[in-house]
Amino acid sequence: MTVKSYVESILQPKLQGDGGWVEFVSLESEELTLIFRGECSKYLILHRCVAWIEEQIKADLKKTVKVNAIRKRPYFQDV
Repeated sequence: MTVKSYVESILQPKLQGDGGWVEFVSLESEELTLIFRGECSKYLILHRCVAWIEEQIKADLKKTVKVNAIRKRPYFQDV
């Protein structure tokens, strides 16, 4: 499974269940760029979401990545 498909099929649904959302942007070398929306985009929670994603990818895919987080307004306000 690729990192992109893992983010989209495994992590997105888990975060969505908690009111958050993450979108894959790119993976270059070990830098994973993701857009965070909803609960995950809030300043006080963002670092926990990033750390959790890095841990999940390391545990499940055996890959070490550094997440580059891009914060966006909550997705429910983007409509």
